[in-house]
Amino acid sequence: MIRRLVGFLLAALVLAADQGSKYAVLHPLHLQDGRLLEVLPVLNFVLVWNHGITFGMFAGTASKVFLAAGASIVVLALFAWLWRTQLWVVTIAVGGIVGGAIGNVLDRLRFGAVVDFIQVHIGWVYYPWVFNVGDSVIVCGVIALMLESLLHKPPVAANRGEG
Repeated sequence: MIRRLVGFLLAALVLAADQGSKYAVLHPLHLQDGRLLEVLPVLNFVLVWNHGITFGMFAGTASKVFLAAGASIVVLALFAWLWRTQLWVVTIAVGGIVGGAIGNVLDRLRFGAVVDFIQVHIGWVYYPWVFNVGDSVIVCGVIALMLESLLHKPPVAANRGEG
């Protein structure tokens, strides 16, 4: 029971961080499309509206409702997974993924596109995509699930035939 609560609270925390950071970029910072704000020597904020899905695929007016509906179905499936899991690492990973996914769905419903603004680089070498807080947590959650799947050893059942 406590594990479920932690997963749902983490989802809410990630959602709040995602939406709060997007609000800050759009309102107090008034970041305009394409305007660059250097935050750190390796980090810029630059507003990009992602009308598609990953890497801008499937961008188009007709697909906005379809993408929001599809993402909502995925979020419901993730909630079911979060409810059933028995492993802490899965609870934390899926909770984070749910929060990030809901943040992106809300963007699609409100703006018709996802607000991306984080750009990382080292010198003149830039990560090729601009992303947001929710995207970051989703990627970390997926990596954690992959590692858990590769490293987790299920319990070995006792051989009842031996005596």
